[in-house]
Amino acid sequence: MRIGVLGTGNMADALATHWARAGHQVTVGGRDIGRAERLAARIGAGIRAAGPRAAAESGPVVLAALPFAAGAAVVGELRAALDGRTVIDCSNPVGAGFRLLTEGGASAARRLAAAAPGAHVVKAFNLCHEDVWRMRPPVFDGRPLAVPLCGDDEEALARVGRLVRDVGCAPLAAGGLDRAGLLEAAAALYIGLWVGEGADVQAMAPPLAYAAGPRT
Repeated sequence: MRIGVLGTGNMADALATHWARAGHQVTVGGRDIGRAERLAARIGAGIRAAGPRAAAESGPVVLAALPFAAGAAVVGELRAALDGRTVIDCSNPVGAGFRLLTEGGASAARRLAAAAPGAHVVKAFNLCHEDVWRMRPPVFDGRPLAVPLCGDDEEALARVGRLVRDVGCAPLAAGGLDRAGLLEAAAALYIGLWVGEGADVQAMAPPLAYAAGPRT
């Protein structure tokens, strides 16, 4: 699969590395072409460096590895190039004090969809630190990490599901794009507990067999 990556930061690095090693043709795009070239050289595996528009046009899937504050503006500038493509939003609109920056408004994913209405946006890869995504693979106690996906287009969801598996994880259907805000709110809560309290978030939920209480 041909994949374009918008951004040259940690999430771009982590996910592009997995996908290139899985045999996908990845183009990393950044306004600072020198930084894009350095990232491509570090990853290797035939990754190309380009400007944002060339990366957006390079394939059917585009990872928007962009900060929340810049995401909608960058995607809006590229809306024509993104028409018909699957756009993965991995951003987290979390600010100081682990505050959800979108509270009372549209989710980050819905803002990208509004900025590029011809694209098929899928929310994914937002619940974990970038170094978790660098693991090869992210498997804990023998169980692959589950990655919730929110989106409205079945083909786009299938494409992203394949890329989740190529990272070594398990895709988890989490509803339409209208539920992306729940994933973003969950990330704000989790980050606050992990970083702010040093808490084990996994301890909050019982095993699936006990989700509705003990069996009688």
